[in-house]
Amino acid sequence: MATNNYPLTGFHFTVKWSDDDENVSFSEVTGLSVSTTPIEYREGANKEYTTFKMPGLKKFNNVTLKRGTVATDNGFFDWFNSIANNTVERRDITIFLLNEAHEPAVTWSLKNAFPIKYDAGSLNASDGKVVLESVELAYESFTVTRG
Repeated sequence: MATNNYPLTGFHFTVKWSDDDENVSFSEVTGLSVSTTPIEYREGANKEYTTFKMPGLKKFNNVTLKRGTVATDNGFFDWFNSIANNTVERRDITIFLLNEAHEPAVTWSLKNAFPIKYDAGSLNASDGKVVLESVELAYESFTVTRG
């Protein structure tokens, strides 16, 4: 009988976002997607007045990481402040979707990520919610590993 043959839940994950194997807890990860831009081509001698399509360049959407603001951790903002005069600290980011045994079931590995936007979250005197800060990352590519 096959085990673990069911859809995974999206609430059990962790993110490795630095070279020192530091796993950071996040409340949300969004934007993990890739698309391919089709290229249309038509030969001049083609008797049909249509084009044929072939796959072009891949485009990776930006990823947004959100977490509750912690008074003793300024990591997001410090990383964003590393941007200066066309230089930035690039990092390989790894996102692990975990199974019930807390082991990686699906892994997304982002290559050469860097922050392009920092958001401190909203402050509202009549709301008792946790302040969520976020960082938006651009990156070159990602790979997906299952199992």
